[in-house]
Amino acid sequence: MVETSTPTSSPPCCWRRSWALLHPFNHHHRRWISTFFSTRKTLLTALCLAVFFTVFYWQRDTAAAGGLLIFRRVFPLRPFPKLRPVAFNLTDFGGVGDGVTFNTAAFEKAVMAISKLGKKGGAQLNVPAGNWLTAPFNLTSHMTLFLAEGAVILGVDDEKYWPLMPPLPSYGYGREHPGPRYGSLIHGQHLKDVVITGHNGTINGQGQTWWKKYKQKLLNHTRGPLVQIMWSSDIVISNITLRDSPFWTLHPYDCKNVTLKNLTILAPVFQAPNTDGIDPDSCEDMVIEDCYISVGDDGVAIKSGWDQYGVAYGKPSKNILIRNLVVRSNVSAGISIGSEMSGGVSNITIENIHIWNSRRAVRIKTAPGRGGYVRDITYRNLTFENVRVGIVIKTDYNEHPDGGFDPTAFPILEDISYTCIHGEAVRVPVRIQGSAEIPVKNVTFRDMSVGITNKKKHIFQCAYVEGRVIGTIFPAPCDNLDLYDEQGRLVRRSSSQNSSDIDYDI
Repeated sequence: MVETSTPTSSPPCCWRRSWALLHPFNHHHRRWISTFFSTRKTLLTALCLAVFFTVFYWQRDTAAAGGLLIFRRVFPLRPFPKLRPVAFNLTDFGGVGDGVTFNTAAFEKAVMAISKLGKKGGAQLNVPAGNWLTAPFNLTSHMTLFLAEGAVILGVDDEKYWPLMPPLPSYGYGREHPGPRYGSLIHGQHLKDVVITGHNGTINGQGQTWWKKYKQKLLNHTRGPLVQIMWSSDIVISNITLRDSPFWTLHPYDCKNVTLKNLTILAPVFQAPNTDGIDPDSCEDMVIEDCYISVGDDGVAIKSGWDQYGVAYGKPSKNILIRNLVVRSNVSAGISIGSEMSGGVSNITIENIHIWNSRRAVRIKTAPGRGGYVRDITYRNLTFENVRVGIVIKTDYNEHPDGGFDPTAFPILEDISYTCIHGEAVRVPVRIQGSAEIPVKNVTFRDMSVGITNKKKHIFQCAYVEGRVIGTIFPAPCDNLDLYDEQGRLVRRSSSQNSSDIDYDI
């Protein structure tokens, strides 16, 4: 046996030399094989290089002719679909998408050209890829605004370029300051048949400067929304991203037949005050669906005017379907009704909603002085994930436009149902705070199972609530509610509808 693992053993080179002397034929055979493979390796390398340079020059020529590049990943430009009889490009009117040049005049010229084609079916304005800086501009009827992939409409962040407008009639004065308010970046009034869509282009309000000035109290007027359409009908907004609004992001006001679909709405979840995602205000016949919303205030807030001004304006929000949304709101609620609801809110369906990492999930908020009503509200198939309070009804949201409100104008809250409610990591699943003046009537819970963050008492909180629980739910309901079995038979009638166990310390 030859030992090769000890320090006294011969070096491996000596063993190779001895083997070569003993077997000269094998030595020459191996050298020939080594030379052969070395030659083949050289030939293969040369061949590969020849193929590479041949393909390189070939694909360069085909790329110049509009072909596909093989070694460089290029996303081909998606063609603009023609959705109107006539289509314009913003560049036709002098637009420059460099992020520096003002394009306000280009947008205004394009809108003027489209306004002359209304009787012929209107026209489409294509915004190509690029950064298109602009001051606020208005839309016109029978218009499609189409944002290409990579197109960004940038709102100028200097308020001197933002026009002032009269306060909303149902609010009495600007939401933050008395008197005029700033208009929206993209605005429209008394329109019909308007579409804003695209290949997920972006409208960016560059709200950071606005938020900073608001906190420093440097603004003299209420901030403007990103997109606001007023007194209009047949509106479709879809397949775009809206981000960093100075104030509310998307604000349809007193509109009919509105579809908001496949939207991504973004703002920082902290330090972006009042950047609500979608605020339907005195609107009817609306669908909001298939959206992702993560903002610094309510994801969706249904409104209808503020105190005596909303009562006098008298336009409710009604017949609204909200479905298939993913929402995040760290400082407010995923989906709210109110608090400005003085014109009334009714026939609302909210279903298939996932709310995550939020302070509250779904909320109705109002106060004495609002007047109006919230009725016929259906919540169905809601999922809460890591939410502080799941279901909220609050009746002391005491914020008023001025001292002229009627403190005895008590809103009516009734006919509200919650079905198929599930979640995990929720601190307080339910907090319904009615009052002697504003009781909450005819509330129904069915098929509810919400995992809580810790086992504390008073996690299903009620005050001045009348309603029922059908079947078994978790956590156990408050004593204010009647209990029915799955077949709808009364099991126990409540004798303490006016009792209160609201605990804000949880």
